Amino acid sequence: MENILKEIDQLSERYKILWPMQPEHQKKLDKKFRLEFNYNSNHIEGNTLTYGETELLLYFDKTDGTHELREYEEMKNHDVAYKLVTEWANDKNFQLAEIHIKQLNKIILVRPFWKEAITADGQPTRRLIKVGDYKEYPNSVRLQNGEIFEYASPLDTPIKMAELMRWYNESVKQNIHPVILASEFHHRFVLIHPFDDGNGRISRLLVNYILLRNNLPPIIIKTTDKKNYLNALNQADVGNLNAFVKYIGEQVIWSINTAIKAAKGENIDEPDDVDKEIAIFKKELTAKESIGGVAKTNELVADLYLRKLKQIFDYLIVKHKDLDLLFADNSYNRRINDSHPTNYDSSKDYIEDRFTKIDEYKQPVESVAIGIHHKGFLKDGLNTFDVHFNEFIKFDMYKYHIGQTNKPRASFLYSDMPTDEHLLHIAGEMMKDHLEEIKKRIGK
Repeated sequence: MENILKEIDQLSERYKILWPMQPEHQKKLDKKFRLEFNYNSNHIEGNTLTYGETELLLYFDKTDGTHELREYEEMKNHDVAYKLVTEWANDKNFQLAEIHIKQLNKIILVRPFWKEAITADGQPTRRLIKVGDYKEYPNSVRLQNGEIFEYASPLDTPIKMAELMRWYNESVKQNIHPVILASEFHHRFVLIHPFDDGNGRISRLLVNYILLRNNLPPIIIKTTDKKNYLNALNQADVGNLNAFVKYIGEQVIWSINTAIKAAKGENIDEPDDVDKEIAIFKKELTAKESIGGVAKTNELVADLYLRKLKQIFDYLIVKHKDLDLLFADNSYNRRINDSHPTNYDSSKDYIEDRFTKIDEYKQPVESVAIGIHHKGFLKDGLNTFDVHFNEFIKFDMYKYHIGQTNKPRASFLYSDMPTDEHLLHIAGEMMKDHLEEIKKRIGK
């Protein structure tokens, strides 16, 4: 842990030398942190907006996709809360108090709502979730080993929150390293779990308040790293706080390095790499007032596939080819309207072949799809299994939708053109899910 704190201090000094950065570089950095934090912190808690939909909502006040109204409202209000903690951090006369933490809960949850719950004896029920007030009912979480972990009781919560704020104020006076302070505050807050909902998001907002207050950039705990994040928290639960400090410290290092690159005018977009963290690329989509204007035709769909969408399927095949040696047999096919001739060579792009002669294709194009089949996992004859993956692009009258029915990835108007980076990010998310399914089948 000491080495990580030392590295943070050294990087922080390098970062401060570059202050103030040029306005256009600062703007790009602020946008990255804002979008990444809002998307990931909400996504960890189950919000289903994609990164592109988040950008569309926060920067253009437009919606795209079919999500519950509450998800859009929570994303927008989480953004309001993020801006608020940033303002608090920049105000040197501001002193954090319980009333401010309750204010954050009220902001991100929007308004009271009913939520499914389980009674103490295991019976399903519904509870009214109030906003801005401490919990009225006990809350708990089921650990991976099946044990139930109980947070502070409703009766103890006001007492423990008062104790938390006294500890925090004393720690500030003692000049505890901000990364240690932020990590321990997060852990103590989560152990209390003072609200009926929103505790995780508020804990991450307050971590960033503490970091920003101490001239460090905000951290992004990515939804792809949720398992490691929760594991570090669990280690703190059993007395190993250093493990959580180390985890938060690693995120701080990433943020400082990103800020340094931005200050130097370097590219701060992350490369697409399925074997590591898949970068979330910025969606350059102009918001439209309506979906009118451009309607589907076979010629339009063919041109769109050949110029843009084909790269999603090409990407998946290239990545899956790296897995072929793990299986006894592998096959790939691309099809139109979910219909594929059995005698067609699966190594060829059936869609491309038909779309280059689209005037001869008489049926309306409703969808294109890729099928990937790995058969007979090779592991000394043990634990053998087959896996099959199908990904679709469906074409409505004015929009096209990428992803499966139960796992939509993105939707676009025909009049809008997604960037290659955004399409590759979508393909990367697909591949990540495929890898997770294979790992699950192996037992890892």
